Amino acid sequence: MVVKTLIVGPIQTSCYIVSFPPSKDTLIIDPGGDAEQIIEYLGDKALQLIYIINTHGHIDHIGANTELKEAYSASQICIHPADASMLTNAPQNLSFELGFNYISPPADRLIKEGDIINLDTHKFVVHHLPGHTPGGICLFYESGVKTEPLVVFSGDTLFCGGIGRTDFPGGSHQQLIKGIKQKILSLPDDVIVYPGHGPPTTVGQEKQMNPFF
Repeated sequence: MVVKTLIVGPIQTSCYIVSFPPSKDTLIIDPGGDAEQIIEYLGDKALQLIYIINTHGHIDHIGANTELKEAYSASQICIHPADASMLTNAPQNLSFELGFNYISPPADRLIKEGDIINLDTHKFVVHHLPGHTPGGICLFYESGVKTEPLVVFSGDTLFCGGIGRTDFPGGSHQQLIKGIKQKILSLPDDVIVYPGHGPPTTVGQEKQMNPFF
């Protein structure tokens, strides 16, 4: 698995472009802005965009949806049903708070707990972890290779040394902490976590170092 990280947008969102060479099929997690940079990378690598995964509906995680959908019309925008309205509602996606109105194309696919996203022969499992937003999800890559640890793309649920904010509309600190403990910190220590902002971490590191736990 190749995970290319691009730091995009004014809030420095970690946008992940995931592929499995030699296949050219790819998915993007949280294209929060700087669409030209993302599209340039896809073009340079001759990658074919299949899925645009929004871990939640805030502007800094959906900001390049429009340009990507225009450039790759067959790709599918995927988001949890509880956050789907945020794509097309500027006050809800918080772009209005930043002084502009961003409207994404609507979702092509609504993803919920336990859903599978297949990329060629590779499987990603959707886990619903509300708390930062009502429809926040994490994407788990379940490798069948024992030497390759499972990978979690955590969005704004869990960061290296922190957790997502819960003071936005629909947020819940209690719900967020409960979900992280049940679904992420219960995983093996060597599981890699790619968060929505900041550097990657591991489950073991967060168990030991994260002040929220």
